[in-house]
This record gives sequence, structure tokens and C-alpha cells, in this order.
Amino acid sequence: MQRSEAHAPIEDLVDAVMTASRALLAVVARSLAAVDEDVTLPQYRALIVLGQRGAQRPADLAHTLAVTPSTATRMCDRLVAKGLVERDRAAEDRRAVRVALSGRGRALVDEVTRRRRAELGGLLGSMPEADRTATAGALHAFAQAAGEVPEPEWAVLP
Repeated sequence: MQRSEAHAPIEDLVDAVMTASRALLAVVARSLAAVDEDVTLPQYRALIVLGQRGAQRPADLAHTLAVTPSTATRMCDRLVAKGLVERDRAAEDRRAVRVALSGRGRALVDEVTRRRRAELGGLLGSMPEADRTATAGALHAFAQAAGEVPEPEWAVLP
């Protein structure tokens, strides 16, 4: 099947991002597996969102994660049971429940983030300088298009 000339560049870009996303997911999976917690990748994503955006209602977390509210509630139940998330009542409306990272949850996110940064630093350090510069610009634009919070605004830095 031939690609039209107009679609070839976007198809090539999609292929490149798909390949890079597999490599990035592998880094995340290795970093998560190296810590002594039984946390799935979807649960880790929830922890990251809570780390980025702070305490929020499970319904808001569900929206951010693009899952149903019941799925987010079950995920929060599991994370609370593991001691990684805490529930509290909003001061302005005692009926409203919010979830936030616990100290242990923050420590897990911090440790996995440190491991990810170290592995990514090694991988990126092996690239030629011009490729690193181009990659940084492209990835910043991609993350912004995806609505991600920039890393220095929330993450633990070395």
C-alpha cells in the first residue's frame, strides 16, 4: 500500500513517535520495576497526575486519566490500601472527597523519577549534540500539545 505524498510526512512522524514511545515506556517500566512496590503502570500514571496537579476529586482524576469515575475510584481504593494515596474531605464541602499523594506515594514518584532521569540521561547523552537539541524542541512541543505539565514545574530534580 502506497502512501500519498501529503500523508507520508505525518505517517513517518507517527511511526517515529510510536517507536520512541515504546522505548520511553520501557524506561518507565524498568524504573517502576526497580522500586519495591506493587504498582501497575495505570496506577503509576494516577500517582504522576496527583503529583503534578495536587489533590483532586476522584471524578477529576478520572477525567484526566480518560477512565470512568468508577475505574478511578477503584484505582484510588487500591492506592489508598497500599498507602500511596490519602483521602480527605474538602474544607469547603465536607461531602466532597479528594485524593492526594501520601508521603510514601511522593517518595515512590520521586524515586521512580530519579531512576527515569538517570536512564534517560544516559540514552540522550549518547546522541550527537545536534540531535539532542532537535529532540528537546520536538518533545517540548509534543508534550505541550498533549497538555502535559513541564517537568521542572513539578518533578524532583537531581
